[in-house]
Amino acid sequence: MSPQEVAEKVGETIGTSEWVEMDQDRINMFADATGDHQFIHLDEEKAKMTPFGGTIAHGFLTLSMIPYLSANSDLPKVDGVKMGVNYGGNKTRFISPVKSGKRIRGHWKLLELIEKRPGQWQQTNEITIEIEGEDKPALITEWIMQFFV
Repeated sequence: MSPQEVAEKVGETIGTSEWVEMDQDRINMFADATGDHQFIHLDEEKAKMTPFGGTIAHGFLTLSMIPYLSANSDLPKVDGVKMGVNYGGNKTRFISPVKSGKRIRGHWKLLELIEKRPGQWQQTNEITIEIEGEDKPALITEWIMQFFV
């Protein structure tokens, strides 16, 4: 699709990702990569004593899954993209914890797609990360990325 064709979908849900498991190994590796070794993420025995009832994924781990979820989704493919970059977020809310072993998936709603300069497009999506079998999502974020054609 051309960027202009995608822009016609503003206000619509434009994609859903596949499910991905947030297992303890992924959580442990994220803790090592970031230095965030809080017990609620790593110590299953101590975490059982919390309201979570077990270990949970870091909120930032869940947020960082957006590129992976995006790549494994049915989002429209824009013709001729040379590269894409994360630009930032307008707001992010961590709503429900993702317990170790749960699966998540993303849903994208296109809020805006504008051409900043010739060939440089800025896309704002509301992304909801759903937790399988849960009523409330893990997070909702208004995320901005740019791509270049």
